[in-house]
Amino acid sequence: MRNFTRPKLLIIDEVGYLALDQTQASLLFQVISQRYDTGGAVVLTSNKAFADWAHVFNGDAVMASAALDRLLHKATVLSIRGDSYRLRERRKARAAEEAAG
Repeated sequence: MRNFTRPKLLIIDEVGYLALDQTQASLLFQVISQRYDTGGAVVLTSNKAFADWAHVFNGDAVMASAALDRLLHKATVLSIRGDSYRLRERRKARAAEEAAG
């Protein structure tokens, strides 16, 4: 656990991309909670709306709410809309292939 709580900045990418079991959800909550308590910075990315975070925490709405409470208390939230970088690149490549013929 110290490997996740010790760094000044922890980046957690694609939260919710893969389903978490109960143990994994609990460990993620513990990391978020300990970093909140110690003032450790977190950059977190997810394509899940806050309303869907119960699914991220294996259906545990209480744990999801507690995690979001800690994450959002002093947070700056950036919401990015539109196609992903990967999807845009794939479309450009496909258009180039079609143009080449």
